[in-house]
Amino acid sequence: MIHNILLINPWIYDFAAYDFWNKPIGLLYLASLLRMNGANVFIVDCLDPYHPDMRYGRHTLPPRRRESGEGTYPRQLIPKPDPLKRIPRHYHRYGITPDVFLKSVQTLPKPNLIMMTSMMSYWYPAVFEMVRLLHKTFPGIPVVLGGNYVTLNPQHASKSGAEFCLSGPAELSIPKLLKNLYGQDMDFLPDINNLDSYPYPAFDLIRHLDQVPIMTSRGCPYRCSYCASHLINDKFRRRDPTQVFDEIEYWHTRLGIKHFSFYDDALLIDPDEMGRPLLRQIIRRNLPVQFHCPNGLHIRKISLELSTLMFKAGFKTIRLGFETSDRMRQKTTGGKVDNKEFIYAITNLKKAGYKSEDIGVYLLCGLPGQSADEVKESIRFVQSCGARAIIAEYSPIPGTGLWNEAMVSSPYPIAAEPLFQNNSLLPCRNPSLTYEMYQNLKLLTRKTG
Repeated sequence: MIHNILLINPWIYDFAAYDFWNKPIGLLYLASLLRMNGANVFIVDCLDPYHPDMRYGRHTLPPRRRESGEGTYPRQLIPKPDPLKRIPRHYHRYGITPDVFLKSVQTLPKPNLIMMTSMMSYWYPAVFEMVRLLHKTFPGIPVVLGGNYVTLNPQHASKSGAEFCLSGPAELSIPKLLKNLYGQDMDFLPDINNLDSYPYPAFDLIRHLDQVPIMTSRGCPYRCSYCASHLINDKFRRRDPTQVFDEIEYWHTRLGIKHFSFYDDALLIDPDEMGRPLLRQIIRRNLPVQFHCPNGLHIRKISLELSTLMFKAGFKTIRLGFETSDRMRQKTTGGKVDNKEFIYAITNLKKAGYKSEDIGVYLLCGLPGQSADEVKESIRFVQSCGARAIIAEYSPIPGTGLWNEAMVSSPYPIAAEPLFQNNSLLPCRNPSLTYEMYQNLKLLTRKTG
């Protein structure tokens, strides 16, 4: 195996960004896999909120962090890209400054290969800037770009300047790349259909580990028209709940981690397979830990028994993916939940001990053809059931079921310019759902009833 591989988690360039228990878990899985095959792996996380070399002042604002592992990122005001010049909002670089980044990489051994991940397509200016900086700092060293942006928007990602843009799971594409570049085989490769065959992510490479995200599955059995999960994962795969618990116990025992997050798309689907056995093991071992579910839990199977298990196991941050109370839109977007099932879930969560302010419910805003009245009705419905409504702005994603409709309805050229896919812009707003109406809807969510 080649000697030194540098992994990069790039900045975020956006109007707004917040750390809801994020960690570059895909990059850390890759780091473990490369190390098991003999590589020396180093990582620079540009979103590190605890970097000791950061200096704050008028133009670089410090992060505000919570003990649970969420909080703001460091941020610096930067010029807007040309397509966004007319948007009357400030644009920021979230994460460490370029000077701190350069100082960090210059203390590391010179890499033979650089691998960088990417997330949202409309964050690509940060990716492009990072590739330019890496080429200047390490001339002649190839840069490999992967992640969701490359998978969902490969043609645009090819303009990044990276020597290699790899779609899909890295464990499928990296072995072939290393073989072609260096004539070397990777001796250890996990079984992509057995998620428990993967090594634990290399969380030891993270400077200050305030929480650990746990992967219990990949993909989702549903095909909601606004979601890209089925484009990123070809099918739904799930771990063994005992193996998941063992990993939680490992990080708690080894590193003293008390906060864990789940970003799975389908954590509570078929709860007999994962939810119930996992929760029972957590309760039985009485681990002094807390869990956070910022990605939106599946609602349909939240019984009183399951709700009680969640409460006893220490699930503190409860977020539910409801999206809308409009029955027709529930059916046309995928049919994953209806209003009756929602009422059933909220009733059970509250009986188990959760308060209204503990239960956050995501509602999509800005879907193609959606009106402000529909969103308003959804907010009032959620509040009437005793939960807290949270607006989730819709972002159009190429290849999803709503993409063609979004292209027709958007006032922006979203297909030609990924910057206009940014949910902060309400890319598919219309006369019945203007930006001003959206702001009033956000105010409505702050009401308690």
